[in-house]
Amino acid sequence: MNDWLHNLPVVWMALLIFGLTALVTAAIYGVVTVLSVGEPARSFKAVSPGLLPPLGILFALFMAFTATQVWSDNEMANSVVDREASALRTVVILAAAFPGEPEARLRNLIRSYVADAVAQEWPMMAHRTATLQVIPYSLAEALQFTLAMTPSGQGQQTAQREIAVALENALDARRQRIIISQSEVNWVKWLCLSLQAVCALLAIAMVHSDNRLTSAITMGLFGVGVAASLLLILAYDRPFTGEFAVNPNPLLQVMPALGAS
Repeated sequence: MNDWLHNLPVVWMALLIFGLTALVTAAIYGVVTVLSVGEPARSFKAVSPGLLPPLGILFALFMAFTATQVWSDNEMANSVVDREASALRTVVILAAAFPGEPEARLRNLIRSYVADAVAQEWPMMAHRTATLQVIPYSLAEALQFTLAMTPSGQGQQTAQREIAVALENALDARRQRIIISQSEVNWVKWLCLSLQAVCALLAIAMVHSDNRLTSAITMGLFGVGVAASLLLILAYDRPFTGEFAVNPNPLLQVMPALGAS
């Protein structure tokens, strides 16, 4: 799916999905209705109504498997962003164990990292162009600076060790965040979902070919269900893209603390 589709407001996305589904449903209904005369009509009526439940169940299973991937990706995306923010917050708190220039430098490096992540990495993740090739300079420098510090007591030794661990956790969370930003429902799954929906609609039209009103109502109801399911998947397909994208608010909440002390 193209970026423009994923970046559409949900209202316009819903109009597009429901509109396309209605067109496909109407086309199937029209074709079957036109062909429901003579020999083709007898063939359509020979289609067993027992075919409908398996087709519906198969579509539901396809949707369930796809939804599981989408929900899992979004849950992981929120989790790694929270973990990253928590690690950075830990650094900000423990930096107070090194008053003066070391504390100020660590805070400035964390502030710079958060600003770069929000201004540069988030738009890149939304377009799925962020890669692990770029090393976050501010975070790498903060880790190097932490390891180079000379603690003057047991308390500072403990703080230095915990700051280094927190910075490593932040780097790991960033790596996971960028990896998750590449995830989406691939074209094979979209194709299978669409084909299964078309097969179910075609079966409904043939089973009820002798009663146009019943056929229209049944196909309309199933079409609405298909459109709603596709809309739900599409709206959450990419964790960092669209109206319901994972936002950087947890990271931004770390920044106010950087101005305090």
